[in-house]
Amino acid sequence: VQLVETGGGLVQAGGSLNLSCQFSGGTFTSYSMGWFRRPPGKESEFVSGINWRDGKEHYISSVRDRITMSRDNNKNMVYLEKNDLRTEATAVYYCAAGTVVVNADRHWTYWGQGTQVTVST
Repeated sequence: VQLVETGGGLVQAGGSLNLSCQFSGGTFTSYSMGWFRRPPGKESEFVSGINWRDGKEHYISSVRDRITMSRDNNKNMVYLEKNDLRTEATAVYYCAAGTVVVNADRHWTYWGQGTQVTVST
């Protein structure tokens, strides 16, 4: 399985961000998909996930009202839309694939290379 993230870059505070992740090399619908981020000098943290079995979405509470994760099973893609960006959103964002949606990164099987998002004031 390979995961490739796109859509990172420099964004002004208050703006929006759209990240994409292309899945290949496996059966996309058999995997739960997730987004993690690693802020500068910090541990990685779970952002959102979609369970493969029931399509249920999970988000961290701190950004729940400002992000939307979706998946397109026809295109083998997952997306993360984030609005009202704040400087603390600056991080490398990673796409992940696994069997279940959990907030611990060690339980996810496959990872993308990450895409840098920098929020400026």
